[in-house]
Amino acid sequence: MAYLFLFGAVVAEVIGAIATRFSDGFTRLLPTTVTVVGVVSAYFLLSLALRAGMGIGVAYAIWAALGVCAVALIGALLLGDGLTWVQAAGIALVIGGVVSIELGGRH
Repeated sequence: MAYLFLFGAVVAEVIGAIATRFSDGFTRLLPTTVTVVGVVSAYFLLSLALRAGMGIGVAYAIWAALGVCAVALIGALLLGDGLTWVQAAGIALVIGGVVSIELGGRH
């Protein structure tokens, strides 16, 4: 169940981050509202993942890394942001780092 909450936290955080782009410096009501609801929901769902027994180090690493990777890929694929080979390699390294943290936490 913890991973389900964590996945929801990642989705909410990504929605909030993408909405921030459209908020025009928090001057547009709908995207600003989506941003706030997304971020608050992300932290709430992260807290549920922690309460369900997931360690904070693993949970935060997965949440942050998947969020960063997802936002970067959505920006590149759907929003016209660039994505260089160096950035793509960075995404791969982030994913590798999270996998290392996850595997290292298991005894």
